[in-house]
Amino acid sequence: MSLHTDAARVLTEWPAPDADQERLRQAYGDHLTAYPDGMWKACGDGHLTASALVIDPPRERVLLTLHRKLRMWLQMGGHCEPEDATLADAALREATEESGIAGLTLLPGGPVRLDRHHTPCAWHLDVQYAAVAPPDATAAISDESLDLRWFAYDEVADVADASVRHLVARTRALV
Repeated sequence: MSLHTDAARVLTEWPAPDADQERLRQAYGDHLTAYPDGMWKACGDGHLTASALVIDPPRERVLLTLHRKLRMWLQMGGHCEPEDATLADAALREATEESGIAGLTLLPGGPVRLDRHHTPCAWHLDVQYAAVAPPDATAAISDESLDLRWFAYDEVADVADASVRHLVARTRALV
């Protein structure tokens, strides 16, 4: 199965939690139907991306990266790569690469939410997961980050944009 096919399947099966998320789910599906290259950065009309919010539920905190190019506190994530067999694989790869944490596991049930936003390269149709850090997790900053830091759930609103705040809230509701 191709990554494109997996993404279409994930979006078809994902139960959107509200009307706004349902509209995005349908728009993402329409995008994949219209663009056979809709998974790749080369698709100038936008492309799906995969991200994961790294969480530490026992300590009630999340790991955010200060993105080097965007200069914003964000969850780990980015472009899909040819070696990614599934969207979940892409999200887990990005989270592992950008956090430096081995042994992350995605929350079961598929994506947590969707977020469409414009970046310098194009529209990102982000499929957002949550990844649980192992108890002994030690984070290590990557080349893509200016900083990497754990934030208590209630600190996120002070540093992150609405997209990240919504992702944290939705993830907390699922944990």
